[in-house]
Formats: sequence, C-alpha cells, structure tokens
Amino acid sequence: MITLYGIANCDSIKKTRQWLESHGVRYEFHDYRKQGLEESLVKEFLAAIPLEDLINKRGTTWRQLPPEIQNSLSIDTALPLLKAQPTLIRRPLLRSHRVFVTGYDETQLQQLVENQ
Repeated sequence: MITLYGIANCDSIKKTRQWLESHGVRYEFHDYRKQGLEESLVKEFLAAIPLEDLINKRGTTWRQLPPEIQNSLSIDTALPLLKAQPTLIRRPLLRSHRVFVTGYDETQLQQLVENQ
C-alpha cells in the first residue's frame, strides 16, 4: 500500500491524488494537519531521505523562517523544526514499504507503483 503524506489543500497533493486515482492506485492519505506528525515518522523521513530533498525551500513556511534557522539547518536541528512545522516537508511525499518519493514526478510515481 502506498501512503501519501501532505496537506489536503496543497496543489501538488491534489495533482498527485488525481494521478493515483486516474491510474487505479490504492493509497492512504496522511494529512499532517488532521492526523499530526509523530516524531518517529519524522525520524524515519530523516533517515531515508536526504535533507535537501525533504525540505520544501520554495514554500511560504521556509521563507518565513529566520535566516539563522535556514542557514543552520541540519539533521540534528530538522527534527524539532519539522515536527513543529510539517509544511516544511516537500510535497508530495509518498511511501511504499521503505521506498520514498518526494515531489511530483510522473516517472517516479509510475516506478513507485510498479515496484510495490
């Protein structure tokens, strides 16, 4: 089963959900705003996904962070930050077993679906 992580009103999430549904792919949606974000899940993300791929540096949340936080971001400082502000996580983020895909890329989505 594929799990899609994000927030419901995000355009990338909507586009990904539409792609999955149009390809008949069953998935679970984990909405950070409704279901929260457990520390263990953030740790799993940080262990599996390079920080530069995990952080959404194009979003409003990132741009609103003070420069000293942006410039000092590391694996050690990311855990509390992502837990407190899950919208910093790049969307969409999909998981199938231990394979993660970040960002909307139809080729990667197709590969994830084929390898589940």
